[in-house]
This record gives sequence, C-alpha cells and structure tokens, in this order.
Amino acid sequence: MRDFSQDHRWLSINTATVRKSRGQEVPLPDILDACARHGIGAISPWRDQVAATGLKTISAQVKSHGLKLSGYCRGGMFPASDAAGLKAALDDNRRAVDEACELNAACLVLVVGGLPGALAGKAAHKDIALARQQVSDGIGELLEFARNSGMPLAIEPLHPMYAADRACINTLEQALDVCDALDPGQSGALGVAVDMYHVWWDPKLQAQIERAGRNRLLAFHVCDWLTPTTDLLNDRGMMGDGVIDIPRARAWVEAQGFAGFSEVEIFSTGHWWQRETDEILKTCIERHRSAV
Repeated sequence: MRDFSQDHRWLSINTATVRKSRGQEVPLPDILDACARHGIGAISPWRDQVAATGLKTISAQVKSHGLKLSGYCRGGMFPASDAAGLKAALDDNRRAVDEACELNAACLVLVVGGLPGALAGKAAHKDIALARQQVSDGIGELLEFARNSGMPLAIEPLHPMYAADRACINTLEQALDVCDALDPGQSGALGVAVDMYHVWWDPKLQAQIERAGRNRLLAFHVCDWLTPTTDLLNDRGMMGDGVIDIPRARAWVEAQGFAGFSEVEIFSTGHWWQRETDEILKTCIERHRSAV
C-alpha cells in the first residue's frame, strides 16, 4: 500500500468539496487556481460548474495549471418514462463523454438515475426493475460511443437511500453485474467508481473489490460517514471524522493494482461549505496524509 504520509501527490479534489465558501458559490476558475496554489495536482469537476464558465475556458485553465482529472462528474440519469426521455438522456450522456474527452478525464462517472421523476418529487411509476433495465440498456448504448472516443465509463453505485431518486444501482455487486453483461472481455472501457460514502457498509465490499480487479477499478472516492448524520445528501464528513475505515478499503483496492488518485468528495452544507476555500483544501491535504 502506498505511503501517503509524506506528500499529497495522489490527492484529487472533487470540486464539489469546495463548491461553496462561507455559504457562497465559488466559481470553478477560482477553485482551480486554489488547487494549483496548494500544490494539488488533480481534480474532478462537475459539469454544471464547467458549463457556468465554458468548456474551452476550463480546458485551457486545466492545461495551464498542469492539472489531471481523476474523473468527470457526471453522466448517467438514464431512466425515463417515454422514448423521447430515453433519447434525451442518451444525447446528454454523449455530450458528457465529449466534454470528458476535451478535459482529458480518466473516466466519466455515471450516477445512473432512479425512478423517472422521483428526483423532482413525483415518480412516474414504482417499477424499479424497469428503471434498472433502462440503466443497463442506456449504458449499453453509450458504451460503444464512449469506447470509440477513448473515454472509460465508471458506474458509481450509490447508497440504497438514493435508490428511488438518484441511482437504482446500489452495490458494487450490482454495478459489476452490469459491467460483466455489457463488457465481458474487461476491455477497460467500463468499470466502477468506488465511493466509500456509498459502499462502506456493504458486507461484500472486499469480495466485490477483488472481483472488480484492476481493469474495473476506475476511481476511488473518499470522505467519511458522520454519526449522527443530519442530512443524507449534504452532511458528508472529512476523512477521519466519522466511522469509515478508509485505509483498510484503500488497501483492498490497491491490492488489486489500483494506483490512481484518492478523490475527496464532500457535500457539507452546514460545516465545510461554511469554511474558507483555503482552509478546506489545507484540511483535505492533512487528512489525505493521516486518514486515507
């Protein structure tokens, strides 16, 4: 297992972590400048943040700072209640692939979606099996386009509490079942993003990481699960502040040959997003060395 205690060369910042400072939105160019200022060499930006400034502008800034992308957030949201909705989702995912290619991302992360309409507060139906089939079909349709573009797709299973509205793939086992069905040859075009906030509780986690192997392990996301948790979406903890044994899980993924970045992804309305950007990044660096 790699020694992170002496430097932070393998730290990546998911830009959601510093999306806000003192409760105010921080423009993506300012976030990239701050990461460069702290010697952070990798990021994973969100599409809405990129769009707010402009893809070409962000691409140029990424290159000028010499930043790498551990991933790009996000594609997915495949299920829909009609054919037009399914087509719109596929078209949007193809655009996401193109954006990820422009930014030279290591992968496009897929948050696959749940019941159509549930995220807006009114699910179109209750058939989660249908939603899962639409996810598999959608990834299958996107896969050839992404493969031809040279952009790996990383399915990110989300905690079961998000099954209705954000992702009906909720375990690493489910995600790998989709990978095996669509890419049985393990070409490297399709794999998984292991986000510890979502999968830490899974009794099959080690076995499924071993099943994934190096070819399927495309991204490793870290934060902590706080007790008590005050908000299931926006109360993620800084590494070391909660109950997740992150180093143990990192040992499992690295035992399979994963040698990429540990990507810090924290949504924290009541705590970290109330801090200054520099303080957040300094803490990420410190905890990456001591708690990851």
